[in-house]
Amino acid sequence: MTHAVGKTPGARDFPAARLNNMSDQCVFCGIVAGELPSVKVTEDDTTCAFMDINPASEGHLLVIPKRHSQDLFDIPADDLSAVTLTAQRVARAASREFGADGVNLLNCCGADAWQSVFHFHLHVIPRYTDKTKDGLTLPWTPDVPGDANVIAELGGRLADALS
Repeated sequence: MTHAVGKTPGARDFPAARLNNMSDQCVFCGIVAGELPSVKVTEDDTTCAFMDINPASEGHLLVIPKRHSQDLFDIPADDLSAVTLTAQRVARAASREFGADGVNLLNCCGADAWQSVFHFHLHVIPRYTDKTKDGLTLPWTPDVPGDANVIAELGGRLADALS
């Protein structure tokens, strides 16, 4: 179902019957339920993809699991896999349809990592050499090397934690 583009209301605007738990207060759950407006581009039994109302570039959209999960740490593996596969399909279509020069997939996990809606989602952000279509910039400089000792120490700690 496609809805008119509009500002997504906050939780306070949900019907009283949906305010029984956190997922009932979730904006993305409201979109999945058809209670809040969105411009959906595709959905299946597990996922839903819709246009981002605050786009970083032309064609920026979000892919979410229909089942509520707060973030990357919370999402079940089968939902994560389904969202990733839908994001890949949507990225291919967006790249072809919009003539994008590349695509970024972005997940923000936690408020300090810029997560603003606490329902797992992947941003699919078409990228363009034409910067009138694309305002996104890197938040770091990828060609500046890090401290090799720090990298080795952190890598060792993580390897130990995973074994």
